[in-house]
Amino acid sequence: MRHEPKWGRYSRGSTLMAGKIEVMIADQNPVVRSGLEALVQRDGRFSVCGIHASGESLIEALKVKPVEIAIVGWTLPDMTGGAVLTRLKQEKWRTRVVIYTGERSGDVLRQAIKGGAWGFVSKTEEPQVLLEAVVSVARGRLSLPYVDIDLLNHDPLEGLTARERELLAALANGWTNLQIAARTGISRNTVKYHLKNLYDKLGVSNRAMAVALHVSVNRSDHH
Repeated sequence: MRHEPKWGRYSRGSTLMAGKIEVMIADQNPVVRSGLEALVQRDGRFSVCGIHASGESLIEALKVKPVEIAIVGWTLPDMTGGAVLTRLKQEKWRTRVVIYTGERSGDVLRQAIKGGAWGFVSKTEEPQVLLEAVVSVARGRLSLPYVDIDLLNHDPLEGLTARERELLAALANGWTNLQIAARTGISRNTVKYHLKNLYDKLGVSNRAMAVALHVSVNRSDHH
C-alpha cells in the first residue's frame, strides 16, 4: 500500500483520500488568476486557499497558512518564480511549487528545476494537464515536461563575452561596482552597462542571482 506524503500539520487531514488538496495561486494576470481559481475550485479534489497578484503577497500568505501546493506564474510584478522558489527554500516550508507559465525558454525550465519546482506546466497545455500535475505533485511525484538532457546541461555562461565573464567572476568574489571599475579601468557607468547585458543573457535580475547561477554551473562542472 502506497503512503501519501505527510505535510506537517496536514499529515492527517490533507491526503487525497482524507480531504482536499489545499492550493494557493499567484499570477500577474488577473484574467489568469480568476480563470485558475474557477478551474481549480470547480474540481472536487482541490480547495483554493488564496489568490495572489505578486510573489510577496503569496509568501506573506504562506507565513500565515502553509498549503500543500502553490501554482505560480514565472513572471510576477515583483519577482520571478525562481525567486519564489528561493524564498520557500530559505524558509524551509513544505509547500510544493508548480510553475505555470507561458515562457517557452529552456533556461526558464532549467531555473525552475534547479530552484526546486515540483511541477512545470505550459499555459499552452489543456487545463486538465495542470490539474493532473497538481495531483501528481501532491502525491509526491515530480511533474515535469519531457526535456532534452543536453538542453538542461547546456552551459548558460558559454554565450558571455570575455568582459562579461570577468565581471561575473568579480561579482562572485564580492566586488562592488566601484571596485570593479577601479580594477578593470572602466567607468562605473560602463560597469552598469555590462552588468545589465550580463543579467539579460543569464535571465536573472540582480547580482545575487547571477552569482548563484555562476556557483551552480561551476559546482556541476566539478561533479
